[in-house]
Amino acid sequence: MKVIVRRPRREVEMPGSRRVRDLLQELKINPESVLVVRGQELLTPDELVRDEETVEVVPAISGGSAHEV
Repeated sequence: MKVIVRRPRREVEMPGSRRVRDLLQELKINPESVLVVRGQELLTPDELVRDEETVEVVPAISGGSAHEV
């Protein structure tokens, strides 16, 4: 499978199929800090990514309001 990591930018080829949680563990990426996307589909940790597929690992960013109350 092809894995595109957005921060820092890199592309990794990983042979075989594996679950999202295992993929992140192998890449030493904290699963709580990223989202894993296949096409337009957000993947859960239990989903299987097949050898021929491409997924993107993008940072999960949340922000607050810029206005004070």
